[in-house]
Amino acid sequence: MADFHQNGVVTTLHNLSNRSVEAMEADLIKFSKKRRMALILPSLFSELEGEALPAIIDQLKDVPYLSEIIIGLDRANKDQFEYAKHFFSKLPQHHRILWNDGPRLTSLDGELREHNLSPREPGKGRNVWFCMGYALSCSGAEAIALHDCDILTYDRRLLASLLYPVANPHFNYEFCKGYYARAANGKMNGRVSRLLVTPLLRSLKKIVGPIDYLEFLDSFRYPLAGEFSFRKDVLNDIRIPSDWGLEIGVLSEMHRNYANNRLCQVDIADTYDHKHQSLSFDDQAAGLSRMSIDISKAIFRKLGTKGEVFSAETFRSIKATYYRIALDFVETYHNDAMMNGLTLDIHQEEKAVEMFAKNIMTAGQIYLERPMETPFIPSWNRVSSAIPDIYEKIYHAVSQDNQ
Repeated sequence: MADFHQNGVVTTLHNLSNRSVEAMEADLIKFSKKRRMALILPSLFSELEGEALPAIIDQLKDVPYLSEIIIGLDRANKDQFEYAKHFFSKLPQHHRILWNDGPRLTSLDGELREHNLSPREPGKGRNVWFCMGYALSCSGAEAIALHDCDILTYDRRLLASLLYPVANPHFNYEFCKGYYARAANGKMNGRVSRLLVTPLLRSLKKIVGPIDYLEFLDSFRYPLAGEFSFRKDVLNDIRIPSDWGLEIGVLSEMHRNYANNRLCQVDIADTYDHKHQSLSFDDQAAGLSRMSIDISKAIFRKLGTKGEVFSAETFRSIKATYYRIALDFVETYHNDAMMNGLTLDIHQEEKAVEMFAKNIMTAGQIYLERPMETPFIPSWNRVSSAIPDIYEKIYHAVSQDNQ
């Protein structure tokens, strides 16, 4: 059970009483009369054939307060898209599938590309961005949640807890980030958050100083969680990365656009497990190795927009400071794991730290060598300015695909 401690500059909403999901859903049904709710599910076709997503759909069937579910489908051919329509047809809520590889959305992406407005690379960021555009084109929902489709420990409480802060008309939150303990099957997980993000933020505070952006990121208990919720007006001006820096990029945009008292984080699960990525020690273009580079780049770029000046010498200092702090964290997490009867391999943890330290230098080198690189997908405000009928086009394309 959580304590009630508030850490950092962002409000933390705890699970103090294990309130029943039925009681929370009764409140959400009342809220839905004033503030309709929707859910975005960014998915790969392969997840339809996995273990997690079918169980998630079985849980969502019983959710009484959702008015709409928007599904982004990647890596699906025509037959697989038809299968997906059948797969999701068991949902009683109004739902639409964005067939991102289909001819209609591919054609629309080509038009965006002509204006240099298309996401630069495939992936979750691109999927989420198109789902956000579709939500702006049609959804009457005012509170929208987003979560991954590979959650093996999913239950309805997760969604109820995630939506509650932005759906409650008595709260003033525009954005809510989910958090949870990454422990499952007797192991402590979440290496990128534990061993990269937190030590990197602490090292940056030493090198560049405790600026408000670093204090803001360090306030989140699990900054890499893929679960968050927001009011619909957040979608217009948000600019998100198309790479593995999505979660850090979203938090950075919230810091840019809103005061801290309009943001919160909420405890959404006692246990959480999902598909694990390989560390990919020998391949910086895959797995957690690529993720660590993209996340580091996202943080460095944001600091650059705040006037911080970096050099090769600065990144060497950051790497050295990070390495010492991260090794201290390895011992901390090992002791925490032992206290809770969990396993944690110190050798593998330190190998991960060594890889992350190397990749921090790689990210710094990329940052210095590509100063003109555009890190974000354009906002939908910009897209609609360049293509005034873009919302009609995306709505029509998705509607035609789903007929």
